[in-house]
Amino acid sequence: MTFIAKPKIAHPSLPRNPLGMTRRDYEGALSTLCAGCGHDSITAAVVEACWELAIEPQNLVKLSGIGCSSKTTAYFVNGAHGFNSVHGRMPSIAMGANAANRNLHYIGVSGDGDTLSIGLGQFCHAIRRNLNMLYIIENNGVYGLTKGQFSASADVGSKAKKGETNFQPPIDAVLLALTLGASFVARSFSGDKEQLVPLIQAGLKHKGFALIDVLSPCVTFNDHEGSTKSYAYTREHYEPAIHTDFVPLQQAITAEYAAGATLPVVLHDGSRIVLRKLDASYDPTDRAACAATIQERLKEEEYLTGLLFFEPGQPEFHDLNGTPEGALNAVPYEALSPGSAGMQKILARYR
Repeated sequence: MTFIAKPKIAHPSLPRNPLGMTRRDYEGALSTLCAGCGHDSITAAVVEACWELAIEPQNLVKLSGIGCSSKTTAYFVNGAHGFNSVHGRMPSIAMGANAANRNLHYIGVSGDGDTLSIGLGQFCHAIRRNLNMLYIIENNGVYGLTKGQFSASADVGSKAKKGETNFQPPIDAVLLALTLGASFVARSFSGDKEQLVPLIQAGLKHKGFALIDVLSPCVTFNDHEGSTKSYAYTREHYEPAIHTDFVPLQQAITAEYAAGATLPVVLHDGSRIVLRKLDASYDPTDRAACAATIQERLKEEEYLTGLLFFEPGQPEFHDLNGTPEGALNAVPYEALSPGSAGMQKILARYR
């Protein structure tokens, strides 16, 4: 995969954070996603959140799996550590890195296919072990990288690019995380930067597993509610060498609405979703009430957005496993080597 670097020229009057860095310093390569993709709006929110928190790039680790969403990590914080794993295996890579160095910030970016299909088991165990990381799902309901097949989050009745209808019930990542005991659960919309940026900041500061499920429209394959709009070119008289899609220039979808209000959002293909933003009366510390409220709103075909559940104080991965306070590469040799007598004592336990 080839990435195009952005020009390293910044206006001298750009605002700087306490580290003396501008927002440009938290950007990455130029995006190769479709123009208007909601994933790029999430990238912009991550850039803003990291800049405002003044996170040193070398103290950030960004991880991903496979899919359009997993390209996102190339587009923010160019100076951070990064690892693009195989399909669905990002949580285990994050777990290994976190076990080796607990002093870094970890952001995992995944898609609804990468997380809720092939990666479902790893996703569940990362929550169960309360891995100290921010896990962002860029949720568009399709496999956008492989021509728009239904993902496990596709709604019943959704129609794919070629017109087939999905009849299988979706897996709701938010309800699943609540059931598994996650201590930070949120949902947002890629076009609502005002809500998404502080959620990302809170997730990065949370001690334990923080999930943000972000509804992120796919400009090419998000053909729900009967839409049959397609940009595929076909040739009538011979077999084409490649399958070509035409993706028109689109504007990113944005949303501004008050707490407690609902907002219908029309997607690029003409379909519609309804967002409802939490208000001040909502209690994010009641797990059972949270799950009931989410299900109640889903019955009304509304996606509840905001910080849905928060429970501080849960023991996280390192607390549960009694790991050293520092990074493993900083543990002295004397502490790592038990010596001959110590090794015999260890082996005796297995005899």
